[in-house]
Amino acid sequence: MKKRILIITALLMTVIAFSQKKELRDASKSIKEGSFTTAKATLSQLEGSISSADPAVQAEYYLYKGETYLGSGGSKEQDLITAANSFKKVIELESSAGKSKFTSQAEAGMQNLRVRLVNAAIEDQNAERYAEASKKLYTSYTISQKDTSDLYFAAGNALNAKEYDTALNYFQTLLDLNYTGVQKEYLVIDKATQEVETFYTKEERDLMMLSGNYIKPTEKLSKSKKGEVLRNIAFLLIDKGDTDKAKLTIAEARKENPDDDSLLRAEAGIALKLNDMKTYSKLMQEIIATDPDNPELYYNLGVSSASIGDKENAEKYYLKSLELDPEYHNSKVNLAALILEDEQVIIEEMNALGTSAKDNKRYDELKLKREDLFRKAIPYLESAFQNRSNNIQIAKTLMNIYTMIGEEAKYKEMKQKIEKMEN
Repeated sequence: MKKRILIITALLMTVIAFSQKKELRDASKSIKEGSFTTAKATLSQLEGSISSADPAVQAEYYLYKGETYLGSGGSKEQDLITAANSFKKVIELESSAGKSKFTSQAEAGMQNLRVRLVNAAIEDQNAERYAEASKKLYTSYTISQKDTSDLYFAAGNALNAKEYDTALNYFQTLLDLNYTGVQKEYLVIDKATQEVETFYTKEERDLMMLSGNYIKPTEKLSKSKKGEVLRNIAFLLIDKGDTDKAKLTIAEARKENPDDDSLLRAEAGIALKLNDMKTYSKLMQEIIATDPDNPELYYNLGVSSASIGDKENAEKYYLKSLELDPEYHNSKVNLAALILEDEQVIIEEMNALGTSAKDNKRYDELKLKREDLFRKAIPYLESAFQNRSNNIQIAKTLMNIYTMIGEEAKYKEMKQKIEKMEN
């Protein structure tokens, strides 16, 4: 009786194996024809029995499942994740069995999947669906952990989605992996605009050079992103109320990498976040010593000085920024705003005056002083508007100033521009 039962069981297993192979052939045919819905339905019939199948059969099943969900998934997050897990299962099964019949196909599928995931994540990011973008980029990272840039962008999108615990986890993983994001950049100068353009492969840069529109090809390494990663970790820790750990994170990193300027900037960022402007200004001075011709650094010092009421130094730093780069937009705008801050004090004094001859005389003096402020701010605002002619806030500020100082023609011209922008 036992022998008979064994024979019947063996026959049953043979029938199941034969059925599985037939269904796998059918699924493969449907995939080649692009009939992914049919392939998905065929493969679903095997779900209950595939776990007990021979590893070679399992590998083939998961390969077809990966190809099916990749083919039908479009940009659907869950379908793409299912495809990723299926391709990884193929490689895992064959690696354990010491075989590689389907591995190369699974690896090719994973590369195609990474492209699909990244492109879908870019669509999500552009549509401000940051949480979805983060999940897709993280899945892409798990497919090929050699490319940690996917994890970096997954962390950034998680941060934008306000999924702070996830962002902190991803940034911490990047730190543990000693991620820097440094890569070789291939630069050229556009003949027409004289602006530098950056390419990330030599082949792409060399191809563009063939057009004859570019000159002076050069190469350089990009700046390290480690400081940014540390700064984000520190900010997230501060938001969680762990200020001491945030400071310790940066201090330890600076101790290990004393020549890494990005860490010094990260520490300055923490001081700014904690509104410790005295420490921030001190650190910014150290940063400037490492890069004295960087207009952005002087601009940042201007911002910190203005925030603690040190208008004299704020003006000095904004002017230095513009000396280094006469087109630095933010310095122009902030310098104009700094100048116009004094208007409030003048208006308050004007409103407090009475109607005596002495008060009338003082009123006229203050009126002239106010107009002087406007005339001092105008060049910076006009230059800023020339660079950003679609900035309606600057346009409205200029329009109001023109009417205050009696510049009727300029007032009408700016009013027309504003109406055009609003319509």
